[in-house]
Amino acid sequence: MTVAPATARPARKDLFKAFAASLSGTSLEWYDFAAYSVASALVFGQLFFPEHDPLSGTLLAFSTYAVGYISRPLGGFAFGRLGDTLGRKRVLVITLLITGISTVLIGLLPTHGQVGALGAVLLVALRFAQGVGIGGEWGGAVLLSSEFGSQEHRGFWASAAQIGPPAGNLLANGVLAALAATLTSEQFMSWGWRVAFLLSAALVVFGLWIRVKLEETPVFQELQRRGERASAPITEVFTREPRALVSGILCRIGPDVTYALFTVFVLTYVTQTLGMPKSWAVTGVMTGSALQLFLMPLAGALSDRLGRRRVYAIGAVGALAWPFAFFPMIGDGSAGTLIAGVIVGLVLHALMYGPQAAFVAEQFSPALRSTGASLAYTLAGVIGGALAPLLFTALYAHFGTWVAPACYLAATCAVTLIGLALSPLAARAGSR
Repeated sequence: MTVAPATARPARKDLFKAFAASLSGTSLEWYDFAAYSVASALVFGQLFFPEHDPLSGTLLAFSTYAVGYISRPLGGFAFGRLGDTLGRKRVLVITLLITGISTVLIGLLPTHGQVGALGAVLLVALRFAQGVGIGGEWGGAVLLSSEFGSQEHRGFWASAAQIGPPAGNLLANGVLAALAATLTSEQFMSWGWRVAFLLSAALVVFGLWIRVKLEETPVFQELQRRGERASAPITEVFTREPRALVSGILCRIGPDVTYALFTVFVLTYVTQTLGMPKSWAVTGVMTGSALQLFLMPLAGALSDRLGRRRVYAIGAVGALAWPFAFFPMIGDGSAGTLIAGVIVGLVLHALMYGPQAAFVAEQFSPALRSTGASLAYTLAGVIGGALAPLLFTALYAHFGTWVAPACYLAATCAVTLIGLALSPLAARAGSR
């Protein structure tokens, strides 16, 4: 199933509008997701699971973090299919609302001390809804920006969706850090953390304003004109393009686990194991995330010139090796060493994550691209990102050494290299 490209190249203003729509939506949704991730490491264990010891509380909080990944395939199946049948733009409005409303409601939740176990149940339910929204968001956001751009620059334009995680992570950490710095510990634990979640309402309004003004992508318009929209895209992806799906899933696992280590697990490890101030780790995460705002599109642009797999593989090999240097070096208790180590980890992640959107989308034919990309993204999230913080914590607790988490990350990066090798396309500049 193929489709000719749109007859007219979109105006440059439409390219930038699509880039902004993709970036703003994914930034909002990852702001929501990152706010939860930071809160799960810092406060949720105490507020919703107070009867447990600190380690168990952290494990339980990370378990609710995993729920947001486990629910992603539901969003990927539902909204990925709709993206191929109804259009890319329409589903992105729905996913934005789902995630934004869920996040605002988390900010209004009663804690264990107010309603007992019901607070934890509601927390998990809203986290589940967040995951559904993000599961449907990524595939559509990638296509929204990449299908407005030309083939020879797809790596750069598709990177708009990839900038969302560091931008959202930077915003979430910045807001929570500012609250922690200006409030007493009692105020922050009582109500300060809620502010970060309630701010999502303003971001939702801004994201919707941009998305509703944007036209449907030229590629989908051409599919409509030619009558070549898939009737059963999920079935067709599994039966007609299974190798593309396997490649897309495997290549995403290493980046997800790398990101989890350097933005989530590191917060717990340096505070509970090394006794370092939380602010040091947060500074490293924020600085690395700020650099990623520029490194993501740069890596995407490099993949247009050098090939997706080459840039992607460089990042995967680096991330495979880096934890074996990172953990010993931060043992000296230096703030500078910790911050530099986290930054390097996030730079390596950017080399993988920047070209990822274009790489995954290119594996699938245009009529199945939304479904295929969404399924690859969400199914990989269950295997990689969902379990990573929990496994990092559990492995360290069981073995009592950083070597176990480091080996886990190295294994997942090796899986990513296998996924790159299995790609049905050369995935070089200008492919598909």
